Parts: sequence; structure tokens; C-alpha cells
Amino acid sequence: MNVDFGLTANDYARHRAGFPESFFERVSAFGIGTQGQTLIDLGTGTGTLARGFARRGCSIIGIDPAMNMLEQAKQASAAEGVTVDYRVGTAEDTGLPDTYADVVTAGQCWHWFDGDAAARECYRILKPDGKVVIAHFDWLPLKGNVVEATERLIQAYNPAWKLGGGSGIYPLWSRYLAENGFANLEIFTYDTFPVYSHEAWRGRIRASAGVGASLPPEQVAAFDPELAELLHTRFPQDPLPVHHRVFALVGQKVGG
Repeated sequence: MNVDFGLTANDYARHRAGFPESFFERVSAFGIGTQGQTLIDLGTGTGTLARGFARRGCSIIGIDPAMNMLEQAKQASAAEGVTVDYRVGTAEDTGLPDTYADVVTAGQCWHWFDGDAAARECYRILKPDGKVVIAHFDWLPLKGNVVEATERLIQAYNPAWKLGGGSGIYPLWSRYLAENGFANLEIFTYDTFPVYSHEAWRGRIRASAGVGASLPPEQVAAFDPELAELLHTRFPQDPLPVHHRVFALVGQKVGG
């Protein structure tokens, strides 16, 4: 399945909820996101994570391979009055100097990376004792809920989409860090229920890898009203709380 999030940049910027404020509060306990830190946000997309740390006084570089996403990120940063240096690049080859950053973050994107190459790049660009954070903010498909029903509809339109059925927990990511020089690994996870209007949920799904980022426009145009009908008939509450899980893995660069 070929995925291009640049195709969904408008919906992505409008409808994909960023990490909740509670996430930033929790990582602050690890000394992450403090005033004056140099922080690199890999796979920054439309910059939701980068802007969250910029609001806390960090100096941010957001890196992403999709120029369309970065344009949306720049517009959002200007609208919010925060400063982020957005650059085209990849997690595996940031183009940044050695021992440059205090923190490297990767939100909702590590599964798109070459995990070993990205972990090595994080280690290279971090200062001694610097921290890396791999984070996710995933919807949860549980029996009978709107996420499960939505995922079934996505799979009907796009059988090549294999990202459904997740638990929102990623134990394998710790291997990439541990095998590439990181230590003192810690994980936290908790559940939350962001509220979506029917229109916003449809936009959120259009912005997903299985729909707008991989299906041809005519299939997206057919999918969207079918999702609208599913919401109207089976989940009429509007707005609708949607079960999500926050996951974060924190590692520390030990030594040079």
C-alpha cells in the first residue's frame, strides 16, 4: 500500500487531534519539554507535537518528508503565534550535526520509519544524556464501538490496509532503542476520550493512511458518505467521545 500523507494535508491539519495537554504534563516529569531545550520532532506532519513543545518554551525543529504537510504546519504555527523551524528531511537522515539536541520526539510515526536507522540517527544527534520520546495517540477499536465499525468500513474499501485492530501499545519499539545505545527505558500509557463531531470524525478518517493517503479520489468520495450514514444510523450521538490511548516510550542516551 502506497501512503502519501501529503494528499490528505488539509484534512490532516483540520481534523487530526493532537496529543492532549496531559501528555506534555506527563513527559515533563522526565525533564522533557522544559524552557530553552533544543528539541527535534521527527515525522512532524502538521506540527501538532512540535507546537505543543514550542508553547512550553523549547527551540524546535520539525522534520518531515512531505512538503504539503510542512506547509500546513507553518500556517498553523503562524496562526498560533509560535515559532518552529520546519525542514524537509527523514528520521533516518535529518541532516543535523552530531550532539545537537536535548530531546528528540517522534509522535504517531515510528511505524513508518526504518526503526534501527532512526534510532541510530536519534542517538547521533542527541547530546550526552539527551532523551528520545516515541509517542502514539491511537484510536482504540473495541467490540461494538465507533472505531471498530469505522475500521471495518476502511478494510472493505482498502483490503491492503493492515493497520487496524491495534491496542495502542508498542512493546517492540523498545528493542530499537535498546539495541542502538539507549538505556533507562520507561513506558507510560493511559486512555482518554477526545470528542469528535460527525463531520470531524469523517475528516479524521479521510486523513488516515487507509483512506485519503492511499485510496484514489473517487474511492474517497464514495467512502465518505457511507461513513456518514454509518454514524447517523449506528452512532447518532453528535458530538461523539472516541476511545483513544496515549503511549510513550522514553529513552536516554548514555555515554558519548
